[in-house]
Amino acid sequence: MRLSAENEVMRLDALHRLELLDTPSSEAFNRITRMAAQIFGLPIAAVSLTDRDRQWFKSRVGGDHCSIPRERAPCTQVAETTDFLAIPDLLADPYYADSVLAGQGIRFYCGASLVTREGQGLGALCVLGTEPRETSAEEVAALKDLAAMVMQQIELQHAFGRIDPLSGLPNRTQFLEDLDDDAQERPGERRLAVLVDLAPPEQLSRGLRVLGPGFIDAMVRQATPLIRSALKPNRVYHVASTQFAAIIQNLSDEEHYRAKLEESLQGRFADAALRPIASLAVGMFPLVLGETASADVLRVAYGAALDARASKALVSVHSAMSDDIHRRSYRLLADFADALTAPDQLTMALQPRIDLRTGECLSAEALLRWDHPELGGISPAEFIPIVEQSPLARAMTDWVLDHSLGLLSAFRSAGFNGRFSVNISGSNLSEHDLAARVSYCLSKHQLSPDDLELEVTESAAISENGSGAEQLAALAAAGFHIAIDDFGTGYSSLSYLQTIPADTIKLDRSFISDLEGNPRRNRLVRSMIGLFSEQGYRVVAEGVETTAVADTLREMGCHEAQGYGLARPMKPGRMLEWLSARHASSQSESSAPQLIAGWGPFQPN
Repeated sequence: MRLSAENEVMRLDALHRLELLDTPSSEAFNRITRMAAQIFGLPIAAVSLTDRDRQWFKSRVGGDHCSIPRERAPCTQVAETTDFLAIPDLLADPYYADSVLAGQGIRFYCGASLVTREGQGLGALCVLGTEPRETSAEEVAALKDLAAMVMQQIELQHAFGRIDPLSGLPNRTQFLEDLDDDAQERPGERRLAVLVDLAPPEQLSRGLRVLGPGFIDAMVRQATPLIRSALKPNRVYHVASTQFAAIIQNLSDEEHYRAKLEESLQGRFADAALRPIASLAVGMFPLVLGETASADVLRVAYGAALDARASKALVSVHSAMSDDIHRRSYRLLADFADALTAPDQLTMALQPRIDLRTGECLSAEALLRWDHPELGGISPAEFIPIVEQSPLARAMTDWVLDHSLGLLSAFRSAGFNGRFSVNISGSNLSEHDLAARVSYCLSKHQLSPDDLELEVTESAAISENGSGAEQLAALAAAGFHIAIDDFGTGYSSLSYLQTIPADTIKLDRSFISDLEGNPRRNRLVRSMIGLFSEQGYRVVAEGVETTAVADTLREMGCHEAQGYGLARPMKPGRMLEWLSARHASSQSESSAPQLIAGWGPFQPN
């Protein structure tokens, strides 16, 4: 009996909505299939699903084929009739004698139907033998029970924790399980993971604030059919609120699906309110089954999507180098928390600042150093920006303040009368108790506000909500010295300087390099020094590499200089030796206004 065309459409719709076809073999189904083969004592058993033109095996024991043609397949009859079918000998059956199964040497067939709650036949749990045989009532009952267990497993996967109710797509749990099953069944085969991210977090937050929570639902509903269409016939998963994933079998199809995604998703949202909010990005990740953990597949593919968004491209293919950088950054951040309490990982280095008129060391910048127990020395340029964007920024600044001021107290006892400079990040300036914490630390080490200079960058000092300027005003009111660090790399606006209670401006090293060989830069630096000096700022040049540049800056009227040409960062004990040597040198020289003998490159041991 053949189903009517209308009923067949309904049956196929029920099958396709379950998202079972062409998914990896699952151990949950394999257990039942093995049990069916054992009960009958036969070599072959399968969970067979009847598609438009094929019988596809979700699970199988024995046999080499994943599917066979639907025409004259006994499971087709089981699916269409939703009834039990036993064929003692296929060669003796007029209809199935010339079927594909009979041609492959199969003589015995027995199948119990897989039927949905709505009565739609999906296929059969079947057992096959190479010899004719009869079927007992006990075997029939057992196969029907096992078929019911298969349907329960299908319904459980579909209804409980495996299907997203909004998109109707299998979720992240199903994606991870299918990928693990695929890796177990086809280890070593190459695949292409695709992740589609509809919008970045900041745009989702903006949409949520303006349109309410329903706008994400609308975005997902409109995007789901477009993504399924672009990635068909591959199974699409809804792996996060606004993220979809798929596994492409052939790496050679990368350009095809890239083009399909671009074609399907350009001008993707019919709702005009969603268009300015959605900012789609697609990440692609070539992988080898069994070599990459399933959770890492999503992580790396999402990283590729972030790279696509950062590059203003729609699609980005995974970069191993980019992934290594992000993983290292994450590790450094995690390990820095332990470094804060470890006795021997974090240390302070000190780099002197020299008065260009007298040659005297007036102050030293306190610089954090990290000796990682496994990775060795980590550059401050690498780890400090990472920490500054995390909740550890507060603890890092407190550590630096405490240890720097402790060193300054010891330097006072050794006769050093200058001050120390400590860098403050933008996140620190959002802390309402910053001034109180700095004051407490000074009191702890019996120092005064005049002993400490706080360095902040222009961008840190000028925040969107004005908190940076407010905190700096509180610090200045408490008597602390404020320096604008790396001037020229941020806002670089005189109007901004009027709002920052600073007394020192540190010209960025980019202005100082090639000062002798670049007349235009020379004129610019001269003008800046003159302007800031007239405004009452003390001007410090960073990145001074040679004595000639130091002499030029002194002639321009620059007050202080800092750089490798004068002194490199050094350990505290080494700096005390350096200070002592400079003092002895100055005592042996004439009272000339310049302590030239004290200049020149210093290489610490």
